[in-house]
Amino acid sequence: MKIELREDFIKLGQALKAAGLVGSGIEAKIVIQDGEVLVNGETDTRRGRKLYSGDVVTYNGEKIEIV
Repeated sequence: MKIELREDFIKLGQALKAAGLVGSGIEAKIVIQDGEVLVNGETDTRRGRKLYSGDVVTYNGEKIEIV
């Protein structure tokens, strides 16, 4: 799945919601803080992590490419 940036970046929690992988911001916060989300292959527990074009997010077997 790809998410096209409208701004310079998108935050990690917003990206999970936009991709439909979580149902709410609260759910995004929980899975991120629990270490279930990878950014470019590394665990990141910051919901506000800024994602830029070229970043890849992995959660629950799903990949999101930021373009």
